[in-house]
Parts: sequence; structure tokens; C-alpha cells
Amino acid sequence: MFRAVRLLLKVVLGFVLVSILWVGLYAVVPPPFTFTMLGDTLAGHSVTKDWTPLSDIDPDMARAAIAGEDSKFCTHHGFDWGAIAGAAMRNAEGGRIRGGSTISQQTAKNAFLFQGGGYVRKVLEAWFTLLIETIWGKKRIMEVYLNIAETGIGTYGVEAGAQRYFGHSAARLTPTEAGRIAAVLPLPKKREAVSPTGFVRRHGNTIARYVGIVRRSGLDACLR
Repeated sequence: MFRAVRLLLKVVLGFVLVSILWVGLYAVVPPPFTFTMLGDTLAGHSVTKDWTPLSDIDPDMARAAIAGEDSKFCTHHGFDWGAIAGAAMRNAEGGRIRGGSTISQQTAKNAFLFQGGGYVRKVLEAWFTLLIETIWGKKRIMEVYLNIAETGIGTYGVEAGAQRYFGHSAARLTPTEAGRIAAVLPLPKKREAVSPTGFVRRHGNTIARYVGIVRRSGLDACLR
């Protein structure tokens, strides 16, 4: 029994050390590949990505992400407990399952983990979220998020998304274009940012209108 406990402690300690080193490495090195990208590759899709520093991405893209995904990004410490509680209540009432993940949580999942996995993945996601909030800070979190988030089938990052949908770099995104990419982020395999119709068009236009509010209200202050 004592030997088993000791072995478990060694495994846990090893995981903690490796995860801290992994997060520390990605604080300065762009994540080269993710499990989601691997899944696309195994499914027969080519992967298109083009790492772009946050300073070379139009600020309205980050504002659109904040408007569409996580309005409290600059003020929370990785978790929006109000959003999590609200999502839990909606899910308990039935209907379409919705999450309460912040941009930090999504970045932790995208960079270090896999899609699905239930509660095990959620526990790991929480751990990596704490690490990136502590080691990276908000600018790096947003930079990684905007570079590895899936923006279409086999397309990763807003630079690749901007080139795919609009034929120019992410440095030249308009608020409308940024809003449409942000509208695609929750379901990138089912939505298109170019010539969108229905929900994507409406939601993208709504996000585009909120871009200015994010800027004027200082909701992106941690990125300036």
C-alpha cells in the first residue's frame, strides 16, 4: 500500500514538473502542433497555419474575440465563475449543452490537451489554465489563442483564417471581418466566415458592432 502511494506521488510530481516546463517553453516558443491539428491530419485534412505575433494582428481581432467569447478576459484569473454557473443552470434545464469556458481555458485546451474527454480533460484544463495565467500573462494567452484556434477545417489561427476567407493578412482585418472570424470560432468545422448567411452573419455583425464598445470601455486594457 505504501509503495503504491509513493509511486502515485512520484507520478503526480512528475506530471506537475513536466507540465510547468511545457507551459514555460510555450511562453517563448510557438506551439508547433496540437492534438486538434493531429486529429485533422489523421482525418485526411491538410493543416494550414501561420504563426503571427499579436503586434502584427489587427487589434480589432482580439477585441472581437473578447466580445464574442469572453468579455471579462482582462479581469478574471482564468475562470469566469458567473458564466460557468449560468452555463451549468442552462444545461441542467435541458436543451443544447453550452459551456462557460473563458479564452484562457480554451487556450489551455487547444495548446496542451484534446477535444472531448469529459471531466478528466476538464480537470487537466483547469490545471493548465492556472499555469498559463500565472506564467504567460494575458498578452501571451491571447497571442497563442489567436494563433492556434481553429478557424475552419484544417485552418488554424487568424492569419490563416484571414488569408482563407478574405485574401489578406490579419493585420488588415476590418471590424466586420474580425467579427465574422470570431463568430466561426465556436464551431469552425460547420461555419464559414466568407459570405456567411443565417446565424454566422447575424452573430458576426453583432460582434463587429461590439468591437468599438470593447475598445471604448477598456475591456481590452490588458492587451494594450
